[in-house]
Amino acid sequence: MTINCAIIDDEPLALNLLESYVKKTPFLTLQGKYSSAVQAMNELPHMNIDLLFLDIQMPDLNGLEFSRMVNEKTRIVFVTAFEQYALEGYRVNALDYLLKPISYVDFLQAANKALQWFELINNKTSTIDSIFVKSDYKLIQIELKNICYIEGLKDYIKIYTEDQPKAILSLMSLKAMEELLPPSQFIRVHRSFIVNKDKIKVIVRGRIIFDKTHIPISDSYKAEFQSFLEERSK
Repeated sequence: MTINCAIIDDEPLALNLLESYVKKTPFLTLQGKYSSAVQAMNELPHMNIDLLFLDIQMPDLNGLEFSRMVNEKTRIVFVTAFEQYALEGYRVNALDYLLKPISYVDFLQAANKALQWFELINNKTSTIDSIFVKSDYKLIQIELKNICYIEGLKDYIKIYTEDQPKAILSLMSLKAMEELLPPSQFIRVHRSFIVNKDKIKVIVRGRIIFDKTHIPISDSYKAEFQSFLEERSK
């Protein structure tokens, strides 16, 4: 598939570098580049932009402020020279972030993550075997069949799998993960939990039991969960 993207960065060298990276990446199509968020405000709302490479430190209107104004369907990869901005970036549901100076390898990893995202979103009915998540500066491939449940902890998620002794920690919102996972395999049961439907074996007093972990089913998700149980009981 092809991803329509745009770049916003007030540093000319960074803007040109990102443009060259986009042009050498086959599945990316550059729709616009801007030297400020204020300049982009006039054009981006009228364009179909899937992915936005957005600098954080900019005058007048910074990237974090601007990110709250873009279409909610547009995914964002933040660009920054300061690592401490990464956490703030994920609070606005960024897909990834790039730390300056940016190598093409790092850029391509972020672009491939975006490609995977859009392919999964556009093919929710297809069979998906695995996903990639970023953890400790690495991209880790996780087979969906091995995931038991996912816990949201404010700006992070913890992914509990059958084949790993410890949970995989990733700087990502639970909402973003929910959008990434196929609903045929996973169900949200609480504001802090998503579970693998095939791993649900025991339910006691409105709680899903995973060894010593008891996951509550909140009122807002009970109807959907009950429908799932009824479907599995047929």
